[in-house]
Amino acid sequence: MKIIYILSILIITGCVSKEKQESRKSFTKVEIQTILEDDSLSVRAIEIMGSDLAFAANNGMYGIYNSNPGEWNTNIQEYDSIRPEFRAVASTSSDFFMLSIGNPALLFKTGDTGSMELVYKEENEKVFYDAMTFWNEKEGIAMGDPTDGCLSIIITRDGGKNWNKIPCNLLPPVIEGEAAFAASNSNIAVQGDHTWILSGGMKSRVFYSSDKGITWEVFETPLVQGTPTSGGYSIDFYDDSNGIIIGGDYTAPELNKANKAITTDGGKTWQLIADRQDPGYKSSVRYVPGGQANEIVAVGFTGISYSFNKGETWEELSDQGFFTIRFLNDSTAYAAGRNRIAKLKFK
Repeated sequence: MKIIYILSILIITGCVSKEKQESRKSFTKVEIQTILEDDSLSVRAIEIMGSDLAFAANNGMYGIYNSNPGEWNTNIQEYDSIRPEFRAVASTSSDFFMLSIGNPALLFKTGDTGSMELVYKEENEKVFYDAMTFWNEKEGIAMGDPTDGCLSIIITRDGGKNWNKIPCNLLPPVIEGEAAFAASNSNIAVQGDHTWILSGGMKSRVFYSSDKGITWEVFETPLVQGTPTSGGYSIDFYDDSNGIIIGGDYTAPELNKANKAITTDGGKTWQLIADRQDPGYKSSVRYVPGGQANEIVAVGFTGISYSFNKGETWEELSDQGFFTIRFLNDSTAYAAGRNRIAKLKFK
């Protein structure tokens, strides 16, 4: 009787989940509420932390938004006489991390004293870090432009206390002019042990690791490439099979040829979607949680676009521009851009 009861519960639960999935309606509009406004800010890196939001930006500014009661706590991080520009952030359940662009690269971690502490520094005239994330509580990764003949990839295995750079003999070589864009802190995607890194510029490819950065291979993409400002700008994976890349050329944002593609085989092959159809250039793309890899939102300084059919067709929900977006749940997201951070409610 106990086994029959459990099976009955599972069947009922499955039916409810199926009904919920089938009754889900596509978005038709988005409500935008500005929660932080500052004319001096340019925010390209945000991170959901529980129900709260953290960011780090230019002028050394960083902060956290306490969603209840809806208050900000911001601060300025300096290093000697430098106020770094941050375009990459990440978190674990206990710590927040922010990584600066330019020389020197500075990676700060939440310190035991309550202030940020420097845990990694790299000095090189070519250094420029673009994105970072964590696989789990102990292991994290950040990537940047080449300083030698490979992408710059640093990894921590101890919760962010120490970071080590992978030597080029363990990474696929890059071609001249292949790098990445620090446009939205979304050049890296992870699912389980899987990791994908998107490059751009003279060559736009996907670097893949199946074992949290120990071994690497690289796959071609059909995205527009071949100039310093073209290629992939953002990557996201719904699971270990379904992924999307988006980009274009920010100097010609109206161009919509070969600027978005999807994969269904874990990034090995990519197929163009909505080719020669809007949207054009976008800097950040995210799958909608619970959308079964069908629903996608992309943002850029040209506005917010949405697809309900794996990117085959898109609708512009708003012409308000943002650089980056992260979802809190299946209908709420935070987005950031020039001068502001906003809460988005999709309906």
